[in-house]
Amino acid sequence: MKVAHLILAHAQPLQLARLINSLQHPEADFYIHLDQKADIAPFLEAVQGKNVFFVKQRVKVRWGAYSMVQATLNGFEDILASGVAYQYVNLLSGQDYPLQKPTKIHSFLDANYPKQYMEFFSVEKEWKEAIPRLTRYHLVNFDIPLKFKIEEWINKILPDRKMPNHWVAVGRSQWFTITLDAVRYIVDHLKKNPQLVRFFKLTWGVDELIFQTVLYNSALKPSMVNENLRYIDWSEGKSSPKTLTIEDKTTLSDCGKFFARKFNSEVDEGILNHLDSI
Repeated sequence: MKVAHLILAHAQPLQLARLINSLQHPEADFYIHLDQKADIAPFLEAVQGKNVFFVKQRVKVRWGAYSMVQATLNGFEDILASGVAYQYVNLLSGQDYPLQKPTKIHSFLDANYPKQYMEFFSVEKEWKEAIPRLTRYHLVNFDIPLKFKIEEWINKILPDRKMPNHWVAVGRSQWFTITLDAVRYIVDHLKKNPQLVRFFKLTWGVDELIFQTVLYNSALKPSMVNENLRYIDWSEGKSSPKTLTIEDKTTLSDCGKFFARKFNSEVDEGILNHLDSI
């Protein structure tokens, strides 16, 4: 079971190197998209190996904007262009870490191929707080003066937006593990349907919606499992999840997930040492 781990990173090269080392497997390769705002030199020094590749087309990633989607798509393009017959593409952040041994992760994916593991809650029925992301016009992806004033003005004048093609919108977490066939379908479909890209470029937090929605409204829908295999703690009620520490070790051991986020070795390296030890 050959897996391409696509990692979106922006900081902490040594922690990124540690993440890659923790996932090393004879059938694993690593593709790293480094935010264009970051200096690549320390990452090139810290992260090396014949199975490690830096995504060629880097973008400046802005939180909540389409740039996060574009970074992921650029990684998809490099993976597809490699010509390697991967079965799965596993999307991670540089602050993720595995909770299981690589051999167990690969065995699980091999046994469950070709299922797609991602969260896809209905925006209309289950994730209603995301409705304004789709119905309102958001200019987060654009660098223009007074864009939030313009955004407010536009939304007062224009009617609510509607999903193209009467699609059903689904999503939640942006992190997932999907087949290479699903990756190929996403890339091809967005290229052939520029109206979708235009719609999603006006959507806030689009990285949590676009990939699930494209697959949900395709022939690949039956292969989707509403489970992204990750433990993420949102209990603090903030815009980003809790930074996990050694105090969370029992929860992480008992959660049954394959990955967790987020970790920060500068805050608590002990939890990473503990995960390595088990």
